[in-house]
Amino acid sequence: MKLVVGLGNPGARYRGTRHNVGFEVVDALVARHGLRLDAWNALAEMAEWRRPEGRVCCVKPTTFMNLSGEAVAAVMRFYKIDLADVLVVCDDVNLTEGRLRARPEGSEGGNNGLRSITASLGTGAYARLRIGVGRGDERRDLVDHVLSRFDADEQPVMNAARDRAADAVELWISDGLGPVMNRFNRTEAEEKK
Repeated sequence: MKLVVGLGNPGARYRGTRHNVGFEVVDALVARHGLRLDAWNALAEMAEWRRPEGRVCCVKPTTFMNLSGEAVAAVMRFYKIDLADVLVVCDDVNLTEGRLRARPEGSEGGNNGLRSITASLGTGAYARLRIGVGRGDERRDLVDHVLSRFDADEQPVMNAARDRAADAVELWISDGLGPVMNRFNRTEAEEKK
């Protein structure tokens, strides 16, 4: 069984914010494949996806970003999911808007959701797919930036990034992280060549 975790914050207040792009990728996969998210153990919303390669749990922690690790660790324990079968999808202020970057492991890069997962699992050796949301105005508080919504001119780029990230998740499920890194770590222009 594989686990795809989209990071974000629950509730209408946070819907559409930069910090919730991980949630949006899970929502896109759920809609694309006619799945349904249901409450799971008061820690997450989850959809089970049966694929030829095996079952996949698509999860949105409801613990808020800073406590995402509680939900991830609980799902992994319950379903006995190996660390090698986990992919976390999250925002990254260090990448330009719409840029994707997959890695087999790494630092938290300032993302409190990744920090919580690393603390709960006792390791940062899990795959992650980061979606660039840009840093914005350097004078603006970073928390305010990630909790803000995208401007109208940014939205088409982010919609395309969400859809490409959903494609990347599907490729990870079927073929692993290597092909995802080879294809999606390039810019969209490089990818089209």
